[in-house]
Amino acid sequence: MTTEKEQTTTPASPAGPARGTAKRAVLGRLSWGLADQAASSLSNFVVGIYVARSLGVAAFGVFSLAWVTYGVVLNVSRGLATDPLVVRFSGVPPTSWRAAVARSSGTALGLGAALGAACLVLGLALGDRVGPAFACLGVVLPALLLQDAWRFAFFAAGTGRKAFVNDLVWGAALVPAMVVAARVGSVAAFVLAWGASAAVAAGYGCLQSGIRPRMHRARGWLREQRDLGHRYLVENVALSGASQLRAYGLGAIAGVGAVGAVRGAELLLGPFLAVLMGLSLVTVPEAARVLRRAPHRLGAFCLLLGGGQAAAALLWGAALLLMPDRLGELALGGVWPAASQLIVPVTLGVAGAGLGTGAAAGLRALAAARRSLRCQLFASACYVGGGLGGAAVAGTVGSAWGVAAATVSGSAGWWLHLRSALREGHHNPLPEMRTP
Repeated sequence: MTTEKEQTTTPASPAGPARGTAKRAVLGRLSWGLADQAASSLSNFVVGIYVARSLGVAAFGVFSLAWVTYGVVLNVSRGLATDPLVVRFSGVPPTSWRAAVARSSGTALGLGAALGAACLVLGLALGDRVGPAFACLGVVLPALLLQDAWRFAFFAAGTGRKAFVNDLVWGAALVPAMVVAARVGSVAAFVLAWGASAAVAAGYGCLQSGIRPRMHRARGWLREQRDLGHRYLVENVALSGASQLRAYGLGAIAGVGAVGAVRGAELLLGPFLAVLMGLSLVTVPEAARVLRRAPHRLGAFCLLLGGGQAAAALLWGAALLLMPDRLGELALGGVWPAASQLIVPVTLGVAGAGLGTGAAAGLRALAAARRSLRCQLFASACYVGGGLGGAAVAGTVGSAWGVAAATVSGSAGWWLHLRSALREGHHNPLPEMRTP
């Protein structure tokens, strides 16, 4: 007869190695995620620095407006095409993954073509300094969105190494493209160079995956994922739209140079901002795996994720405060004097956002789309109100402090909703897998 002690200890012997293997697998996937984000952060940082030094503060402000607009379109694509993919098709059988990726990437490509055409028409209508930048952005949007879709697909499959290699290809293609753009010396040339190098990486993504995007299946994908996609669309557009409204409003209140100053300060924290923008590439698939295997650990996972990111942002900001002016001028050129005044509030804003993204990943993994939508709408309203209200009171510096306060308030909202969702016992059942 087996004793009670034997019953509790005997099955535990194989569990230790199994848990160790699972932890190593998680660390491996997170490591590739960090490596990919490092590559993405570095390329974004280098592009921003290179353009800032080449164009000056006013023209860099125009480039920043195009960059922010791309962020809005990117989040439309993520909400409809790739966010549902990482929530529902992370860690599924390869056949289901391939079928889903073909439709998801086709949706991203179709959205890029449609929204790119609208951006092209808008740019041609605007003219002046801003118009050419927006017209060129419209031309390259399909490539930019498809490249981003491949990154989501690889992380959903747990093959972050492929996403890392794809970003390296983009970075390698950026080098000659930026050199040519610098010789031309216009904002439009830099936008085209940025997008053309993304097209190289997007094409390579097709070779890596062996999957051809199915644009004709985009309607079916949108219909199947409408319970999540529509809410994620509003949520993502609220996030990036708030950033765009703040940028346009700041330009109207304090001048386009203020937009360049804020962008310059954000570039100094570029590694963390890039991680925040692409966080769902790593954390949402991983949170979904935690939910399936050990639901009781989801809260701790999200807290570790958000707390670690906030602490890292604070440390980086503290290091920036000690940076000599000569080094800052070497990095940002004429943008440095204005950007250096914003380091403290921008750092606090990034730290607050980092803390909140931990809770956001948990709500995404739980498929609590209604809760995450309410959180994002509240956070976006705070962001716009704080940014523009601060600008009206104290110009560029006031806008930065307003955004910092708003970001911390929004982060508190995310964590309150995650705690409520965990208490309610939210779960995320997988949908029936469909094949084309």
